[in-house]
Amino acid sequence: MPISRRAFLGLAALATGCSAADGRRAELRLATGVTGGIYEQLGDGLARELRQDGLTVRVMKTAASVQNLTMMTDGRADVAFALADSADDAVRVRHQPVSALARVYMNYVHLVVRRGSGIAAVKDLAGRAVSIGLEGSGTAVTATRVLAVADLAEPAEVSRLGLDESVQALRDGGIEAFFWSGGVPTPVLAALKDIELVPLEPLVTVLRRRFGPLYEHGLVPAGVYGVGRPVPTIGTPSYLMCRATLPDDLAYSITETLFGARDRLQAPSAPGGRLDMRYAIGTGVVPLHPGAARYYRYAYG
Repeated sequence: MPISRRAFLGLAALATGCSAADGRRAELRLATGVTGGIYEQLGDGLARELRQDGLTVRVMKTAASVQNLTMMTDGRADVAFALADSADDAVRVRHQPVSALARVYMNYVHLVVRRGSGIAAVKDLAGRAVSIGLEGSGTAVTATRVLAVADLAEPAEVSRLGLDESVQALRDGGIEAFFWSGGVPTPVLAALKDIELVPLEPLVTVLRRRFGPLYEHGLVPAGVYGVGRPVPTIGTPSYLMCRATLPDDLAYSITETLFGARDRLQAPSAPGGRLDMRYAIGTGVVPLHPGAARYYRYAYG
């Protein structure tokens, strides 16, 4: 398929100032997330769609949100996924030059334990070995805040493991619980037969009071992960982000492709999983990129 004129202009602008000496090419660098997570899945799907539109795309696996925001800030990435609380912190506190293309779907905070662990609430993590997620991940940001507002009787023994490593450590007894923020279902977790989720929803009000309206009441549906009842938890939106200096035409093209491919992209199946235009523009203090805003104005008519 020939490249669209808009995408061509965007890539031309992307390449402006690049020389043979610095080794850079006119390619879109898309930062996703860890193996087995929804960011990886959605990122790979979006990259396929963009390539069919004629764009050259390089997908980069990362620890996700915080690392992705840093990579866009220092020029190593052009587009990336990030959790709303990490993006809010990047814009409001760190003043990083990033923008949003879309609010994509609702993430659910998972606090995963083995069945029969005796951990029924966050307060039961006192003195327990817990993984809060990889350094540089949005999971670690959210988990740190959850533990901070939970007012544990004694601190948890915190480690920072990725999703696969957390699953293995839980099986081996190296940890007793781990946090994961992702779509529902997360395939790696859905394959397990002996886990359950700890309810987190009572902490939503406390989190909103301390950190702002970034957290929502979420419900993991009954039957997911073999649990027979719905599990109330914390919801955090995920954004498709970009560096603020991304050319407007390219930002427009990416947003247009995202919506054109939404039925082919395998978004999470839980409530809030399907990309919706009215939902997409709600990015709080994180500004929409002018190219994305122009697409929404056009699409709304």
